[in-house]
Amino acid sequence: MLNALTIDDLKRQARRRVPKMFFDYADSGAWTESTYQANESDFSKIKLRQRVLVDMTNRSLASTMIGQPVTMPVAIAPTGLTGMQHADGEILAAEAAEAFGVPFTLSTMSICSIEDVALHTRKPFWFQLYVMKDRDFINNLIDRAKAAKCSALVLTLDLQILGQRHKDIRNGLSAPPKFTLKHILQMATRPQWCMGMANTQRRSFGNIVGHAKNVSDLSSLSSWTAEQFDPKLSWKDVAWIKERWGGKLILKGILDEDDARAAADSGADAIIVSNHGGRQLDGAPSSISMLPRIVAAVGDRIEVHMDGGIRSGQDVLKAVALGAKGTYIGRPFLYGLGAGGREGVTRALDIIYKEMDVTMALCGKRLLSDVDQSILLDNPYAAKAL
Repeated sequence: MLNALTIDDLKRQARRRVPKMFFDYADSGAWTESTYQANESDFSKIKLRQRVLVDMTNRSLASTMIGQPVTMPVAIAPTGLTGMQHADGEILAAEAAEAFGVPFTLSTMSICSIEDVALHTRKPFWFQLYVMKDRDFINNLIDRAKAAKCSALVLTLDLQILGQRHKDIRNGLSAPPKFTLKHILQMATRPQWCMGMANTQRRSFGNIVGHAKNVSDLSSLSSWTAEQFDPKLSWKDVAWIKERWGGKLILKGILDEDDARAAADSGADAIIVSNHGGRQLDGAPSSISMLPRIVAAVGDRIEVHMDGGIRSGQDVLKAVALGAKGTYIGRPFLYGLGAGGREGVTRALDIIYKEMDVTMALCGKRLLSDVDQSILLDNPYAAKAL
């Protein structure tokens, strides 16, 4: 892991260790992948302002996200199938995040269950909720997150209908996976991954199988998920989920100023400016390009976070400068996980931390609380009224 100096280094290592269908699942976007690519490339258009002869001692990246102290303003994003990047992946990532001092968010579509992760961690983690038509299942899922003492619920708003991801179709990714000779040969070249999977019992969707009606195995799961994502999800549903949950609520998938204002009106504690990593509406703007507009639209009414395209500590710092109180990493931690399990996730966090720390110093700041647009030489995404 020490040979990995950048997130891209971890990506190359993960590509060599993880079977193609599962690596591509993490490393893909919808349709032409234009939004997925813009999420990354648009960060490079933001230029930093170098300062000299300023005090760079006693620096700190410490901050808070929804009132929770964090070592740096970075959370592990909820990602489906994390446990297929590495055996017991969600548990390993949660352990790494806890030790590092950043939040871990468990996906509804995780391989390891809420109870699995709670059993292997000591501090509360966050849980991400997809809303299904089966409201009894959703109520039970929320209650399970409460019982596990999750400290925040992250409600995803932008997956009512699934965007088409061509790589998954071409790879034949399904639940259960359809293993052809091609797939078997791919796995044969990933012996460490295969050994890990052989030594764990966690190879299903732990939050769903055995909990949803008539879903007892992966075969029954496939038809259930195809029918269950609720296209009628509305702001009224946000209200009852907020009441049922009763704790900190974060709304994920905001990419429009009007939606941001509605989210602030809902009484949620934070929003995440996000386009689902470019995996839903291809052709939508990048998250970082919309961040300043959304911050300007809601002001101090609600805490604003950002997700999408972060591949370095510099990207995190740019997002903070543009008004984000927190950021999320999905693919960077998945690359680390695929490359080296828990150590790989720790390495990804360490890379981002060090890049952020050095960049903040060279921009003339000692404390994260002092970071604002003054560290930017140019901001091509300055807030403009639509």
